[in-house]
Amino acid sequence: MTTVDSERPRCYIASPLGFTEAGRKYYVEVYLPALATVVDPIDPWVLTSRDEVETARAAGRERDTALEIGRRNIDAIKSCAMLAAYLDGQEPDSGTAAEIGFAAGLGLRCFGLRTDLRQAGDAGVLVNLQVETFIVQSGGRISASLDGLVHDLRTAASEPPLRPIARPG
Repeated sequence: MTTVDSERPRCYIASPLGFTEAGRKYYVEVYLPALATVVDPIDPWVLTSRDEVETARAAGRERDTALEIGRRNIDAIKSCAMLAAYLDGQEPDSGTAAEIGFAAGLGLRCFGLRTDLRQAGDAGVLVNLQVETFIVQSGGRISASLDGLVHDLRTAASEPPLRPIARPG
């Protein structure tokens, strides 16, 4: 669900939701549509097909394909003004955490959603201390509801980006 809308900032959507049937259903039917009301969601799950992954696995080219997928995600992150991360689970997904760190290092404003009732990470923070620090230092925050995340993204979308947007070349 990537749409082009010059009024809405491009927002990379970091999450592990594409790995499971239930996650994909929530992602496509609830999460992306909610975010699309305020940002142009850049969906990394559409950058690689399941067939591409299965073909690479059958041909013994998993490493090359994995590195190519990672490169595509890097280019997608670089093309955005902000990042929204899905942080539910006993611990945040390691790929999602890496995407947050990379985006924050580039100067993107990062936001998170954590509705999970379980304690995760370190005392005093909602998730891993480094992940939460990246989000807070980027000018973002972690919300406890999808409505709250949408509100945070709407507010950020009305503000100028923290850095010039570098488009992949």
